[in-house]
Amino acid sequence: MDKLSIGIIGFGVIGQRWAAAFAHAGHDVRAYDPGGGREAAFTDALPGLMADLDALAGPSETPGSIRLFPSMAEALSGVGFVQESGPEDIAIKRLLLAEIETHVDDEVVIASSSSALLVSDMQTDCRIPGRIVLGHPFNPAHLMPLVEIVGGRATDEKAMATARSVYEAVGKKPVTLKREITGHLALRLMGAMWREAIALVRDGVASVEDVDRAFMYGPGPKWTLQGSFISNQLNAAGMEDFLRKYGPTYQAIWDTLLDAKLDEPTIRAVTTSTAEAVRGRTQEDLRESREAGLVGILRTVARHGAH
Repeated sequence: MDKLSIGIIGFGVIGQRWAAAFAHAGHDVRAYDPGGGREAAFTDALPGLMADLDALAGPSETPGSIRLFPSMAEALSGVGFVQESGPEDIAIKRLLLAEIETHVDDEVVIASSSSALLVSDMQTDCRIPGRIVLGHPFNPAHLMPLVEIVGGRATDEKAMATARSVYEAVGKKPVTLKREITGHLALRLMGAMWREAIALVRDGVASVEDVDRAFMYGPGPKWTLQGSFISNQLNAAGMEDFLRKYGPTYQAIWDTLLDAKLDEPTIRAVTTSTAEAVRGRTQEDLRESREAGLVGILRTVARHGAH
């Protein structure tokens, strides 16, 4: 893909990491945040973000520039793609997307980083709703490859394809949903697993540490490389054989899955057990360890992953 000028609207944690990813891939970034005051924090964070990307993908031969502007009009002047990362509020999204439209050419695709809102609800006030798509990254957004692409009722398929090509060109691994659903794809999968994990802790079946350990050293590594379907296919003579052989076991598990409501007793039980698992490590300690480890894991997945 040719070098693009990328507009970033909303320059908090997600917007800043998008900016680093686009610039590392060689695209110039023009950013604006209505709250202002982001430049100093970003200047401090940028060397670490680019070092992460260097470790993951190799040093960028021709990194793009990143500039912050005092107005949306200036930031979006001449851009070829927009990544909106504003607050997760439907009223704000509607206003923001409609305003972005006034500053870009009619063919420019506008992607929202929203984690849970539906595109159909966000695009209602847009002059050209067909170009509005969801481009939801996974945290930390500069490192994690996944981007979920979803269209709304009025979204044009061409806009979806354009967004996918932009993300693939910067090294992301996009997935395209065939229809809208609350939470998109990955969060729904996580939500299903986490509901059971929370219920197991609440009911005293296992601690937070052991629930996490069971996933980390059980399905986690295999699913990281091959996903759940291909990984399970390898546990038998193919998927049909696996489903017929182990289907009764899974059906018995599904029939007894627990339910979880985030009431006060559940919150207290999970919070207490999590504190025991953390063992006094700070949030920064945990974050640094996670992001240092992610680079090695993602490089392995890039070499050996099934998809």
